Amino acid sequence: MSKVLVAYFSASGVTAKVAGSLAKAVGADLYEIMPEIPYTKADLNWMNKKSRSSVEMNDRSSRPAISAKVENMEQYDTVFVGFPIWWYREPSIIDTFMESYDFSGKTVVPFATSGGSGLGDSYKNMQALAPAATVKDGKKFSSSASEASLKEWAQQFI
Repeated sequence: MSKVLVAYFSASGVTAKVAGSLAKAVGADLYEIMPEIPYTKADLNWMNKKSRSSVEMNDRSSRPAISAKVENMEQYDTVFVGFPIWWYREPSIIDTFMESYDFSGKTVVPFATSGGSGLGDSYKNMQALAPAATVKDGKKFSSSASEASLKEWAQQFI
């Protein structure tokens, strides 16, 4: 049986809820991608072009620091990576995460939460950052996604 990790970044708690349900549904380890400098409400104000999140997302080379590493990443065969959609793609901190590990031979599956936007080119962006991995086209979930629906979806990748 493959070893599975659910890694996620959550700004408001919605992605954390879905990630927790997914990890429980498939018996995976759970890891929160936490920024070294936590985001404040003002940082997340997407309507303010000078907010931290706006500045990061407008600079494709931005790589916010992550506070802790995944222990023994090499043990995982499948890594689900969860995040809220920001500006029609994955937040910059996910790019930091993807560049922080060797995903060679691993299957990486993005999943996201969003009020409306889809994943856009997130999986292509993530594939470019981890070229030796197989990055799948992921799925967007609502905050009310059931454990059963998450398990049914995730089983195809495990």
